[in-house]
Amino acid sequence: MGKHITLIGAGFCGAALVRELAYRADASTRITLVGMADSFGSGVAYGAARPEHLLNVRARDLGIDPDEPGGFADALHLGESGRQAFLPRLAYADYLRGELSAAMASSAAHIVCKPQEAIAAERTQRGYRVFLANGEAFDSDQLVLAVGALAPQALPGIGPRLSVHPRYIGWPWQPGALDGIAPDARVLIVGTGLTMVDVALSLQGRGHTGALHAISRRGLVPQAHDAEAGAPQALPLAVQQALGAGDLNAVLRGVRRAVREGAPWRGMVDALRPHLQPLWRRLDAQRRASFLRHLRPYWEAARHRVAPAAAGVIADLRTRGQLQLESARLLRARWTPEGLEAVLRRRGEDESRTERYDVLIRATGLDTDIDRTSDPLIAGMREAGLLQADPLGLGVGVDEDFRVRDAAGRASPGLYCIGPLLRGALWEITAVPELRVAARQLARHLLEPTRTVAAPRTLLRVVG
Repeated sequence: MGKHITLIGAGFCGAALVRELAYRADASTRITLVGMADSFGSGVAYGAARPEHLLNVRARDLGIDPDEPGGFADALHLGESGRQAFLPRLAYADYLRGELSAAMASSAAHIVCKPQEAIAAERTQRGYRVFLANGEAFDSDQLVLAVGALAPQALPGIGPRLSVHPRYIGWPWQPGALDGIAPDARVLIVGTGLTMVDVALSLQGRGHTGALHAISRRGLVPQAHDAEAGAPQALPLAVQQALGAGDLNAVLRGVRRAVREGAPWRGMVDALRPHLQPLWRRLDAQRRASFLRHLRPYWEAARHRVAPAAAGVIADLRTRGQLQLESARLLRARWTPEGLEAVLRRRGEDESRTERYDVLIRATGLDTDIDRTSDPLIAGMREAGLLQADPLGLGVGVDEDFRVRDAAGRASPGLYCIGPLLRGALWEITAVPELRVAARQLARHLLEPTRTVAAPRTLLRVVG
């Protein structure tokens, strides 16, 4: 009998990995895909989007197949202008589901979809036992965690009454999360990145007229893509040498110098992208921590850009004074008879101030800290010693074949991970171009003949 491979998570990573397995596996292979019913085959990022939410990448670059990056645009029969466009995320959800269905229909393998939440997994003598929210349980030889980012935790400073209050929205992607917000409500948004942009677009699309106050440590908003795609840029020789040496400071100095001399900054950022995983691997823990503490907000504002149309809406809201961005921290928030009371401290100031709002929304983006998560599956596996947390809160530890390391640092046989929880190992592993390549690499590992796990001293070298 062949092997049984189970994937937990039916977003982009799950769909891409099943697709790769489906086209490679023979009839002896069983594949089970487990995921939440409301976003099965597309994930929260695309399946829970609204019509006003646009992709942050041009259509021409979003194919699920690494060999055919134009596959998404081809599937929609787009002309040149359409291929350059930033389309609605809902269109991409349809594309992903279509690719998954086509791969399943043509596969020799036996593929089963289970639109259920996986709530626990444990080691067995032969592999892993997976437990679903509907009470079902089944065994699998191999298990892949493709869960995407984790649901965010409650904001620091949130009182117990407010944490369960309908005026506190801790996860804006939940169906109907924004429905109860009055058009004239004064809204405090914690976070000024991509999630804030989506929230602002949704509220604006609903005719919201109340003030929107968005805060973050640096108060930085994502930059916009150019309306027209620029020509690919070559990195200066000094930057290439710094990348080879793993010298992050020299890389940044070289890029800044190139931009001062006329190179387009967007082109420079994009040219760095293929080199970021090898660079991250070369950085020690201290340099990674320094990057996260000092440079991460600036990098992410430049790297994770938004569609020009979305940026235009944000700029208009700011020009009209409806949206205010501020570099500040939320110290405390509580619900009072007069409404939501928030204590804020502006960056660089010694004193705090108290403001009143009608609604508080957490829009802080990716959460990959498995030590703090309340997700039942990940928390349970962590407590059982099946997962090793990244020391900087960036996900799970893995080896170079994406095998998850247990609490003792050993690579767990048959347990793999793909997606944002690999940020500690690879950093640049949250967008389609990197994820589709990772899916192909992992599919090849999964279909290899079962290997004997060596003693800890002879384990494969660690990624990151």
